[in-house]
Amino acid sequence: MTRAIRFEQTGGADVLSFQDVELRSPADGEVRVRHSAIGVNFIDVYHRSGLYKIPLPSGLGLEAAGVVERVGPNVTRFREGDRIAYASGPIGAYSEAANVVANRAVKIPGGVSDEIAAAILLKGLTAHYLLRRTYRVKAGETILFHAAAGGVGMIAVQWAKSLGATVIGTVGNDKKVALAQSLGCQHVIVSSRENIASRVREITGGKGVPVVYDSVGRDTFMASLDSLAPLGMFVSFGNASGPVPPFEASILAQKGSLFFTRPTLANYVTTPEELDVAAGELFDLVARGVVKKNEPKSFPLSQAAEAHRALESRQTTGSLVLIPG
Repeated sequence: MTRAIRFEQTGGADVLSFQDVELRSPADGEVRVRHSAIGVNFIDVYHRSGLYKIPLPSGLGLEAAGVVERVGPNVTRFREGDRIAYASGPIGAYSEAANVVANRAVKIPGGVSDEIAAAILLKGLTAHYLLRRTYRVKAGETILFHAAAGGVGMIAVQWAKSLGATVIGTVGNDKKVALAQSLGCQHVIVSSRENIASRVREITGGKGVPVVYDSVGRDTFMASLDSLAPLGMFVSFGNASGPVPPFEASILAQKGSLFFTRPTLANYVTTPEELDVAAGELFDLVARGVVKKNEPKSFPLSQAAEAHRALESRQTTGSLVLIPG
């Protein structure tokens, strides 16, 4: 038996409950991980709310760090006692322990705590594919990154700056401006009181930007399109304010033959080798201080509902983790 967060119907944070659950032995290719820290991400909210459909009843969470306590058959990637982290499921990371596919996990290097690994891996792998693969940011470019003070934004802004880009970041209120600037945003737009597209045009001398990274969704959709230069790319990777509304494809032509993409991490780390490369680049940047990560805000695992309320309030900065008792 182990303790885990479960839910039987979609809805608000109050649908989550802390229960005893059975945990089978690790199957072929799996390891059992005793969790020490569990990442809290917006995708967990989407699963809980029903925006992203999953079979119910279900556990929750895709990301955690801990120690391998049991190795299943035909696993050579890890041994008992290894510190590992994973960020691509299976769903059920909100638990004291879980079985995970060995090829979907990575070793945590020395100098990186379990809390930081659990807080940074999913967001950092997301930043990696956004900046290095979906649209490969180049030195001298000016880019727009929404929610610059959020979990992915805090990593991506620092990373983009290290690549030589000028970063325009949006934040939800004036309290987050200084943080966004400290991360490397040369320009910060407060979305609650400023016209995003007008400010972007002003900053870029009317040209617009070649890429917009948007995890906000509904509230910033049109502003993102209107901020792009001709042939620019709108990268939609989240729905913090709700999903992007339905739109006619012709609007992309009208606004400059724009590109629209909705990427997911799973398609960028399809092999252990791709996962190791991406995680290695991320951990290297953290180790060298290029990407600095503050200690995440922590909640007891049993208080996962409170962590969700804090995340959904959009008043938090950085990452949240759950700590098993």
